Amino acid sequence: MNLFGLLQARKENNNPIRVGLIGAGKFGTMFLSQALKTPGIHVVAIADLNPDRIKEHLAEIGWPPEKYAARSLEKAKHDGSTHITDDSQVLLSADQMDVIVEATGNPDVGVRHALAAIEQKNHIVMVNVEADALCGPLLAKKARDANVVYTLAYGDQPALICEQVDWARTCGFEVVAAGKGTLYMPDFHAITPETVWDHYHGDITPERAEKNGMNPRMFTSFIDGTKSGIEMAAVANATGLLPSPQGLTFPACNVEEIATTLIPQVNGGLLDRKGQVEVISSRTRNGVDIAHDLRWGVYVTFEAPSDYVRRCFADYGLVTDVSGRYTALWRPYHLIGLELGVSIAWAALMGQSTGTPKSFLSDVVTVAKRNLDVSEILDGEGGFTVWGQLMPANTSLDKGAIPIGLANELALKKPIQEGQVITWSDVDIPIAKLSSYSYKARHEMELSLGIEPPCLQATN
Repeated sequence: MNLFGLLQARKENNNPIRVGLIGAGKFGTMFLSQALKTPGIHVVAIADLNPDRIKEHLAEIGWPPEKYAARSLEKAKHDGSTHITDDSQVLLSADQMDVIVEATGNPDVGVRHALAAIEQKNHIVMVNVEADALCGPLLAKKARDANVVYTLAYGDQPALICEQVDWARTCGFEVVAAGKGTLYMPDFHAITPETVWDHYHGDITPERAEKNGMNPRMFTSFIDGTKSGIEMAAVANATGLLPSPQGLTFPACNVEEIATTLIPQVNGGLLDRKGQVEVISSRTRNGVDIAHDLRWGVYVTFEAPSDYVRRCFADYGLVTDVSGRYTALWRPYHLIGLELGVSIAWAALMGQSTGTPKSFLSDVVTVAKRNLDVSEILDGEGGFTVWGQLMPANTSLDKGAIPIGLANELALKKPIQEGQVITWSDVDIPIAKLSSYSYKARHEMELSLGIEPPCLQATN
């Protein structure tokens, strides 16, 4: 409740939180638009493969040119400006950093950056939820062992959901369900980067998307179901809530129906059990957009533990199910990178996360978008061949399913039908891939669970 006061004190003491940002796409640029307006936070350096793009974005959001003209980290630290580089290692090996923000969206790169930040004793804000869904529990453990914070990014929906779950449990409520809203239709699983703007917004053209830094592969992931699976995996692994055995079912409802829909089937809802993650759709299956939807927001449903509390729900006008025992709170919007400073402040000032994985309960597996032929190459999240489906982790491991974060540049050795989960036995695995950061981290996490990694079993 006092983060702003603590940030002001850091500014007054000329001791700001020193931040390094890796990845200056849409999320990173949104954060940077607020960073100059937040006392006590100093973005010492920004790393991106395209430094000219960084400068274009900074100019667009109103940064004065002199604020990003520093030719070195030392210069930036000395005069409060920002150094721009195309080499992330410059940030990751520096003594000038307190917090590293990983916002690349590439799981292999994200794992490498997180491990380097932890080794350097920097807190790590993991905007890269793709890497978190792949092996976040391992990265979080390494961070705890190093006495630094590994945290999900506030402003992104997973951290906001974790906040709501924590609030409910701190109040003594049992969390029945938690999740977010999205626009969903079953045929969206087949959307590709060539067709995404036909479905995402009526007023977003490819030209406008490019101008605003909206990567078509990323936004394909948002709408084809993959990002929903990835984000709910992060929530499940951070909160202990579980996915349905069927994965996400995307029930359609408006906000006032959450308390009657996101409760167990035995109580009139749609859940398999209490304690579940689920994503709700802002459009019905017959194509009707719902009024008062939660497309951009997050929610939590919880239960009154006694008749007294049930009466309190009624006394204060809460929307409940017919029994009066189940209710919900929701937040209609999330502000993405505009809110990221909250995670930075929590990590650097309080030594706390805004959501961090604690166990491996949920996984996101690779599913064919269409019929695929022998020798076709999988192209991963947001691509033309596959999408990512949420699945309980034990089911994923038993199937030997390929995690969506590793489903890149793998050639099929047998035909795959549309909608089929793709396993390690279905693909040729280049030996060189086994030494990548993401493969090695995933294998280490699986070995820590006492199982031989399915990827390695398929190569034996």
